[in-house]
Amino acid sequence: MKTLNASTGYPLTLLYDATCPVCSLEMDHLRARDAEHRLTFIDIAAPGFDALPWGATLAAMNAQLHAVRPDGSLIVGVGALRAAYGAVGLGWLLAPTGWAPLRPAFEVAYRVFARHRQTFSRVAAPLIDAVRHRRARAAVARMQACASRACGASGSCHAADRSAS
Repeated sequence: MKTLNASTGYPLTLLYDATCPVCSLEMDHLRARDAEHRLTFIDIAAPGFDALPWGATLAAMNAQLHAVRPDGSLIVGVGALRAAYGAVGLGWLLAPTGWAPLRPAFEVAYRVFARHRQTFSRVAAPLIDAVRHRRARAAVARMQACASRACGASGSCHAADRSAS
């Protein structure tokens, strides 16, 4: 259960389109990095989703990523990504997108991407699949290493191995 902390702006609710492979991949990355449980993810493409309670239209949410602060205020587009990356400790990666001289160019580039995200997703499908596969292999390797450490620390796995021989 996430606790409300208005002073830090968390939890931050991300309203994203899970049918978009690029968007979904990015949200999976943020979800995996969210050790402090500062983010909440809501799929705007889910059956029965209603945009009205969130203070925006579905068309607007399909045009750009929306994030909702604990006080109900909205952050849209690159600002929403900056806030999400900040929540998981990677704010420095997107900091330049908020710098005054660069911000307009990043905002335009993001809107172009968002408008054509499904096309980008189709073109990038092999890359997206490779990233998902690499992340899955890394997760399995981490679980195996953790199990191995736990087993080695208890000594019970080695005893079971000897009794099976």
